[in-house]
Amino acid sequence: MLRKIGRLFVIKTRFEAYLIIYALALGAMTRGVHYTEQFPGVGGYLLWAATAGAVFLGGAKILDAIRYEQEAKARAAAEEAPKV
Repeated sequence: MLRKIGRLFVIKTRFEAYLIIYALALGAMTRGVHYTEQFPGVGGYLLWAATAGAVFLGGAKILDAIRYEQEAKARAAAEEAPKV
């Protein structure tokens, strides 16, 4: 039962990854707006840029990990296929 619940929290497709990245970006940009209100001037904009950069880096890592997992599954399936 726990395994079934655990599978809900695994990103399996690129579409799911894009949805997660979009949600992260919305939160980061909201946080960036709050930074510019709390820290007016260059400091607030630098913090805003840092939140956006974190989403870019995290999103790239998520997409790379999905591609790696899909390639590993394909490689394992090719190795298990019967040799004719």
